[in-house]
Parts: sequence; C-alpha cells; structure tokens
Amino acid sequence: MVPQKPDIAALKDLTIENITGNVHVINSDCQDTLTRFLFERLVAHLDDFARETRLSTAEWETAIRFLTECGKICSDTRQKLILLSDVLDLSLLVDSIDHPKAPAFTEGTVLGPFHAHVSETVSSGAAIPHDPNGEPLLVPVVAVDIDVWETDSKGFYDVQYAGREGFDGRAVLSSDEHGDFHFKVIVPVPYPIPDDGLVGRLLAVLKRHQYRPSHMHFMALYLRRDPYETSDVVFGVKELLIVDLQAAADISVCCAKYGMPETMKVLKYDFFLVADAEITALRNQKALDAASCLGLKLKLDHGLLVRDD
Repeated sequence: MVPQKPDIAALKDLTIENITGNVHVINSDCQDTLTRFLFERLVAHLDDFARETRLSTAEWETAIRFLTECGKICSDTRQKLILLSDVLDLSLLVDSIDHPKAPAFTEGTVLGPFHAHVSETVSSGAAIPHDPNGEPLLVPVVAVDIDVWETDSKGFYDVQYAGREGFDGRAVLSSDEHGDFHFKVIVPVPYPIPDDGLVGRLLAVLKRHQYRPSHMHFMALYLRRDPYETSDVVFGVKELLIVDLQAAADISVCCAKYGMPETMKVLKYDFFLVADAEITALRNQKALDAASCLGLKLKLDHGLLVRDD
C-alpha cells in the first residue's frame, strides 16, 4: 500500500468544499513549476465553475460528448477545436495576453484556422488568387517579407475545397532588389465560418450568426462599414485594424504600372513592428500586474510566471 501524505484527506472524505485543495496537494510533486501552476489554476477555475453553476451529471456528459464530437471532426485541414476557441473569444484573449500592444506599434489579432504553414513563394507584382469573379485590389508593400491569405469571391479559402490542386489566394512574397513589392488580390468579402458541425449548432443555440467581416490576412485588416464589422463571430476586429480601400491617385498611370484594370482599388496600411525584447518585457510586466490585481503572489522565473512562496 502506498502511504498517503498526512495533509491529504482520505478519498472517502472528499467533499465539495475540500476537493480542490486536495487536488492541489496531490499535484504538488510536479517538478515543472509552470505546469504545476497552470494545473493549479485550471483545477481551481474548473471546480469553481462547477460549484457556481451547480453542474449536473447530465450537463457534464453533454459537454464531454460535445468536445468528443469536435475532436472527431478535426483533421489537418479542419480544426474544430480552434474554431470553438475562436467563437468563445478564448483565441483573441490569449493572443491579446501573449502579444500586448506596445505604444505606437500595430496590434495583433487572431490568426484564424485557415493559415497554411506551406504556401507558394511569389515575386513582386504577382496575382495571388485565381478567382476571376473578385473585385481587383492592389496592395503595395515596402521592405518586408509577408505571408498573406484570403478567401475567394464566394467566401471560401483554398483549403476548404476538396481535391484542390496548388495554392489559391495565399502566398509568401519577397521584396525586389529595391526592398519594395506589391501584389494583386481581390477585395475581401464577408464569409461564414464552417457551421456544419458542433460549433455551428452551438452558435444556433446562442442565437448568434456565423459570419466574419471582410478581411485580408497579414495578421488581418478589416474593411470599414462591413455589415459584420461590430459582430465578428470570432471577435477579431479591432478599431486600429479597420481600413478604407482607396482609389488610385492617377488611375491610368497606376493601371499601366501595375497591370490592373481601371476598376481596381488600392489597400494601403502602415505596419509598425515591435522588437521581441520590448514585447517580452511588456508581456511580463502585464502578467505581474494582472497577478497582483488577482491577489496572486507570483514572480518571473526564466520568463515563466511561478508562485512566489
């Protein structure tokens, strides 16, 4: 028989009130300080949620079935758990915590589930989508490599088409010898997130629509006055990332220079990127401030938040 620690109640004596503390003690031998801290807080919040809502066995079973079904649908091209995280606002919250906005720098937003780690590399001036029905859009960029992706005019990403061949609407671009480049795309359109599974059913129960506003991914830039600008299903829109499409100053010269039709629009946006060291320092300070507000005694240990006992 394995002896129990003297400060752990016998299992038969666990109650609604003392079970959380007992789990903390049982997990306290974990040698990784970050893992131990994360599980301590996870158990505390899960237990508090169950106690606060008086969670029933039937409700718990429904949640387990829901997560199980979400997992079954996941594949290399369909990540329903990320989508679930998106519509519950967790994705944006984590991104905002992990990438706090530094003064005078561009803030981030959710990456979204349709980024692909492999895209074709194209030269300056390339037309990224092959959709003939989209409205032409020119995007000039200066002195930076860029990973870009967007939907077609029907609101679907290339990875959503079965049997697709090659890439469409996504590319990695490298600047020319002068450090400049531009690329040709189509004006983004609003689109629904996949609603054929459990996440779609959840949105229906919550009486929420499934649409994302028109946007193009660098991180993401959103078109002003989109009908879903203020109700993005995954909460990704931020005021500083909303843009207006412009008409070319000299349309004939611009069309000749870039090989675009006279109906084209132009998207311009100045990105200000923050250095890793500065964002790390800001993230750490905000973490300590948040812990202090919650009454938690934490410290930084090699960049990780751990208990300051």
